[in-house]
Amino acid sequence: MRVFELALERVRRTFGLRIYAYVVMPEHVHVLLSEPDRQTLADALKSLKQGVSRRLIENAEHFWQKRYYDFNIRDYPQFMEKLRYIHRNPVRAGLCERPEDWAWSSFRHYATGCEGTVEIESEWTARKRERAAGRLCPAIELPHSTQNRA
Repeated sequence: MRVFELALERVRRTFGLRIYAYVVMPEHVHVLLSEPDRQTLADALKSLKQGVSRRLIENAEHFWQKRYYDFNIRDYPQFMEKLRYIHRNPVRAGLCERPEDWAWSSFRHYATGCEGTVEIESEWTARKRERAAGRLCPAIELPHSTQNRA
């Protein structure tokens, strides 16, 4: 599963993809992503699939199915529906009790802002970029409420 995450991050950088969500399941993956800035989505997915299969199976003939299923997101409610579907997939499959228990997904990033192997395009990431560019105040730590007592 780590092999997939490393390959997804490589493809994200190479093709200029924005990854909004992903989950790696034992027998399939789900990825919510943008069209690439460079080349085509088919080229990006081909590179992803080849990179993973080369690292996992070396000389075997087939690892992936020939086609991927794509679905165009038309609005924010549909985006949120797919995001929830992706993150809840391991729970539905009985692999864990809660989405945060599944290590191979972007759920923890959305819940906490923590950075993983794959850069996730989110409000957390946008704020980090704004801070780095000096367009947003630096993050501040709020004093604990007991410190305000005199």
